[in-house]
Amino acid sequence: MERVKSVALFVAGIALPLAFVVASERAATSRMQAATDAAAAVPIASAADAAYCSAALKQVVRRVATACGLLDSAGRGCKPADAKAVAALAGDDFNALFRPLADRAHIVQFDQRQGDLDAAARQGVENVWAEKRGASFFFVVARASTDGAPAFNAQLSQARAQAVLGHLEALYPGDPDLKKVGLLWLGEEFAQLGAEFCAWSRSRGDAACTAQDINRSAFVAWIDCAI
Repeated sequence: MERVKSVALFVAGIALPLAFVVASERAATSRMQAATDAAAAVPIASAADAAYCSAALKQVVRRVATACGLLDSAGRGCKPADAKAVAALAGDDFNALFRPLADRAHIVQFDQRQGDLDAAARQGVENVWAEKRGASFFFVVARASTDGAPAFNAQLSQARAQAVLGHLEALYPGDPDLKKVGLLWLGEEFAQLGAEFCAWSRSRGDAACTAQDINRSAFVAWIDCAI
C-alpha cells in the first residue's frame, strides 16, 4: 500500500508541473494568435497598385522610370525618338494603356504652336496634382498636332511638358513629390490621340474639339502602379 501511494505521489508530482507547462503554452499560443489577428486588422501602408495597373502598363511605367529619369531631375524626360523604344508599343497600343485612367487623368490643352499654360490649364494641373491619393508617379505625356514641321513639333511638345513641370515647381518649391514627375514629349511622331479623347476631362471642355485640338496637349495623371 505504501508503495502504491509513493508511486501515485510521484506521478502526481510529474503530472502537475507538466499540466502547468501545457496550459501556459496554450495560453501563450492564444495570446500570440490574438496579437497576430490584431496586427492583421491594422492597415499597413504600402505602394499603391490600382486595378488598372496591367502588366503592360507596369512595364511602360518601369521603363519610363529607368530610361526617362522619372526619379532624377537631371536630364528628365524622353524625346519622341526615344518614346517608341521606351514604350516598346505601337502608338494606338500605348494610348490604350491609359484608357482605364479616364476618370483620373486630365488633358491640358494649348493654343496652336504655343507651349504656355493658360489659366484653365494651370488650374487643371493643380487639381490633378492635389488628387495624389497615395500614388507613386505623376505622368506628363505631351504631344503636338501634325501642323508644322516634325522637328518644330518635337520641340513644342517638350516645351508643353516642361511647362507643366515648371508650373508645379513654381507652386511647390522643394516638394519631394516633384521627383515623382515623369515627362514624355511625343511630338507628332508617336501615339497621336483620336477624337474620342475629346470626351475626357480637359482644360477646354466647353470648346469644340477635333483630333488636331486634342493633340495640342499634355496628358497628366497620377499613376498608382507599384513597379
